[in-house]
Amino acid sequence: MRSRHLRLGVNVDHVATVRNARGGRYPDPVRAALLAEQAGADGITAHLREDRRHIVDDDIQHLMRDLKVPLNFEMAATDEMVGIAVRHKPHAACLVPEKREERTTEGGLDAAGGHNHLAPVVKRLKDAGIRVSLFIEADPRQLDAAVKLGAPVVEIHTGAYCEAEDVATRARELERIVKAAAHAEEIGLECHAGHGLTFDTVAPVAAIPTIVELNIGHFLIGEAIFGGLESVIKRMRALMDKARSDAVGRRSA
Repeated sequence: MRSRHLRLGVNVDHVATVRNARGGRYPDPVRAALLAEQAGADGITAHLREDRRHIVDDDIQHLMRDLKVPLNFEMAATDEMVGIAVRHKPHAACLVPEKREERTTEGGLDAAGGHNHLAPVVKRLKDAGIRVSLFIEADPRQLDAAVKLGAPVVEIHTGAYCEAEDVATRARELERIVKAAAHAEEIGLECHAGHGLTFDTVAPVAAIPTIVELNIGHFLIGEAIFGGLESVIKRMRALMDKARSDAVGRRSA
C-alpha cells in the first residue's frame, strides 16, 4: 500500500495575539515559526486579517525573509490582501472567509456561491506563481466549485468534527471528512485539513490517506505554555506519523 508523507503546517497567529495584548515585540511569531521549523514543521501558516488583530504586515515580510520552509498565507479574498500576496509571493495563499465580529475563522468559504467574486482572485494569485487553496467545508459541492475556480488545493474545515460533543456526532463528522477527502482526490485536488485539531482528535484525521497536510495552530501555541513549543510540535508530529503508519498497515493487511 502506497504511503505518502503527511505534512504538518504550524500556524503562528496566536503568538502574535499574545504579543499584541501588551504591544511591543514579544513574543515574536517569527521566532516561533523558526522554532517550529526546527521541530519538524513542514510549513508555516500565518493569517493577515483585515483588522490586524494578530499577524501584522511586518510579520509577513520577516517570515518571507527568514523561513526555509514554505509560508502558507491565509487571507480574505480582498483587493488589499491580493495586493500583499502578489507583492510577497508566498508559496501558497489559502482563501478563507473573514468577518470582523468572529473570534476565529468560522466555517468554510462558499466557493460555489462566490464563484464570480473568487474567480479573478484565484487567477491573479495563480498568475503571480502562488499556489491557491480554498478553506471549505467537507461538501462535494464546494469541492467541485474549487475545481471550476482553478484552485489546485482545498483545506477541509475540521471544526465540527473537533467540537462534537458526543461519539456519534464526531463519527458522522469524521465520515464526512473521509468522503470529502476521497472525492477531492478523485477530481484532482490536493487535500489538506485543519481547524481545532488537538492531541486527542488528530489521529483519525491523520489516518485518512487522501489528506496530505494538516494545519494546526491555536492548540499548539496554547499547549506550548505548559510543554514548550518544540516538545509540543514533536509530539503532534509523532501522533500524526503513527496514525498514518498504522492506517497504512491496516490497509496492507
